[in-house]
Amino acid sequence: MSKLFSADFAGRTISLKTDYVAGQADGAVLATYGDTVVLVTAVSLKTIREGVDFLPLTVDYQEMTFAAGKIPGGFFKREGRLNEKEILTSRIIDRSLRPLFPKNYFHETQIMAAVLSVDSENDSDVTAMLAASAALEISDIPFKGPIAGVRVGRVDGAFICNPSTELQEKSELNLFLVGRKITPGTEGRAYDVNLVMMEGGSNESSEEVIVDAIAFGLDAMRPVIDLQDTMRRETGKAKRAVVVPVVDEALVAKVSDAVLQGLKEGYSIARKMERYAHLDQVRKSAVQALTAENPSLKPKVLEIIESRERRILREMILNENRRIDGRSHTEIRPISSEIGLLPRAHGSALFNRGETQALVTVTLGTSHDEQRMDYIAGEERRSFLLHYNFPPFSVGEAKPLRSPGRREIGHGGLSRRALLPVLPPKEAFPYTIRVVSDILSSNGSSSMATVCGGCLSLMDAGVPIRDTVAGIAMGLLKEGDQVVILSDILGDEDHAGDMDFKVCGTEKGVTSMQMDIKIDNLTGDILKKALNQAREGRLFIIGKLRETITQPRADISIYAPRITTVKVRPEKVRDVIGSGGKNIRQIVAETGVEINVEDDGTVTIASSDADAAARAVAMVKWLTEEAEVGKIYKGTVKKIVDFGAFVEILPGTEGLLHISQLAKERVNKVTDILKEGDEVMVKVLEMDKQGKIRLSRKEALGANGL
Repeated sequence: MSKLFSADFAGRTISLKTDYVAGQADGAVLATYGDTVVLVTAVSLKTIREGVDFLPLTVDYQEMTFAAGKIPGGFFKREGRLNEKEILTSRIIDRSLRPLFPKNYFHETQIMAAVLSVDSENDSDVTAMLAASAALEISDIPFKGPIAGVRVGRVDGAFICNPSTELQEKSELNLFLVGRKITPGTEGRAYDVNLVMMEGGSNESSEEVIVDAIAFGLDAMRPVIDLQDTMRRETGKAKRAVVVPVVDEALVAKVSDAVLQGLKEGYSIARKMERYAHLDQVRKSAVQALTAENPSLKPKVLEIIESRERRILREMILNENRRIDGRSHTEIRPISSEIGLLPRAHGSALFNRGETQALVTVTLGTSHDEQRMDYIAGEERRSFLLHYNFPPFSVGEAKPLRSPGRREIGHGGLSRRALLPVLPPKEAFPYTIRVVSDILSSNGSSSMATVCGGCLSLMDAGVPIRDTVAGIAMGLLKEGDQVVILSDILGDEDHAGDMDFKVCGTEKGVTSMQMDIKIDNLTGDILKKALNQAREGRLFIIGKLRETITQPRADISIYAPRITTVKVRPEKVRDVIGSGGKNIRQIVAETGVEINVEDDGTVTIASSDADAAARAVAMVKWLTEEAEVGKIYKGTVKKIVDFGAFVEILPGTEGLLHISQLAKERVNKVTDILKEGDEVMVKVLEMDKQGKIRLSRKEALGANGL
């Protein structure tokens, strides 16, 4: 028997229906928010695959095209691999859920979210996030929920919960927050809502605005968290028992004695590969010595060693006030950069921060190079592309090259959001811009290196960006009342820490953020301190970037296409195009340019040859020019009549050249002077209200001194 649970969420009703569909899944919820409908299922196998000592979790969010009344494009006419938007939403759900499964739960688990209906008012990402939590809550799968997601916007200084598509376009802020119910609450409340994950961007909002937006969003989640509690009480299944292995204290002591000194020595080595080589040797020696008589102990020994490594690193930072590379908590690794290192690339930069290195390039193209993104909500034409690549050699590995993974798509999206607010408007810089970041060496913050290198390469390419953008990755270690916030974290610090917080922006404010949190008690004060410390680090990095280049180059590369924009009246667009595209083809054939005509009368002409572009511009202007009284034109005689000749002075524009205006002397017959097809210089004498034009050859001759 199906059950329906509803609540008010941001002024609109959201409903969760259980025991209705997908009855063989461990948990299934059909969520309805306005006309947006999402089905989320949760299935976890009852057995554990042999040798698995981690959680094999898969999260897939898919937008079915029938949800918007569309048929998929392409040859196969069915949904295929996930597009960028689906991948980014899958990552948001995955990053929110993954830390909330019990540590020793190793059953293969799959969360599937299918968007079955969509409107422009109610966010399918928010709906899917809520339904995913609800499906786990009512299932027998162990899960430390409930959680909920909310999108926060800000229009005219007021925060908006789950803004519509129209309001999102006006908003200076677009934050997707996920919060978790924490009990007991503080300050007399039954429970608190703690931040679990954050992703989004803004148009240079201040840190104070970001903190207030997070508090607003977490508070807005309460109705749907209460809704899940009600669902679980009425329809929830008993959770599976998670077997917690008995700690072998004797083995822990043996392993600790065997590795402690070696691990401490390893974590005093600043260079990553040297440190990894030393640590790897310590692990191998310990495993070999401790498992010689019982090889089956190897997984337990490795687990204990990993736990000791994390403990050693945390104690170094918390108790000894010492980081691996000797920096203070707020210190940024050494930064260096250079630009213009690739002669034929339109823009290039090599950015180094510690052992992280990014080679970032810019290519400028025309409107024909725009990427068309086909989503169920509509088509997007993207003129700013950013692609992030993470080859295996960047971390000293050898693996086959594959298409970009979800991590690479996610880091590219984060970096793109960071740079987007400072780009010039299309009207001022009508280029398609592609930024490619290749990570050549990685030891933390490679996505932030992409932002910094991307900013440098854009300026090197002559893209007139408004301001310098930099990014920094922040970390957190918290034990009891002891809190340490780390600036510019290393990979090892990220692994051992409690938070990974990436913040990008200009001197003015924040443009992009991403946060994943592993602890429950992240207070507003800690968040505020982390943001302010990130701002100090960001400003320092911006200063370093400006030592390389302070503002965009005055001109683009000589190898980049030159784009000239001509505005014509919309009703003249057909004259530029010509019958069946005849005029466009003629311009391209004669000049070799690339030309694009928009319905609003914007004509863009692209060519690396300035003379060819100038000729093309002249041809467009000639095709769209209107006759002007007093101006002399070179026309073509189209028709001879007894009283004169009809002369085409502009494409599709003819005037009457009366016999009395042929010459200074009397002319008896028009054919004595002209014949059809002749070219003749004429002056426009008059244009009447009906658009009829009177021409004079006589006055044109006089004007030319003849």
